[in-house]
Amino acid sequence: MMNVIQYLEQNPELVAPLKTQKASLIGISSVEQKAILDAFSSENELGSKFWE
Repeated sequence: MMNVIQYLEQNPELVAPLKTQKASLIGISSVEQKAILDAFSSENELGSKFWE
């Protein structure tokens, strides 16, 4: 799972299709996929609040 997270960090344009369910992560359970997407969502929220 760590490899998936690192890949998504290097390719952030792939997060949006995952959020809209136009792409999926083969071999990753739905619970793990939700956790990954939640982490990317909270990371974006934290980053935007930091710069305000």
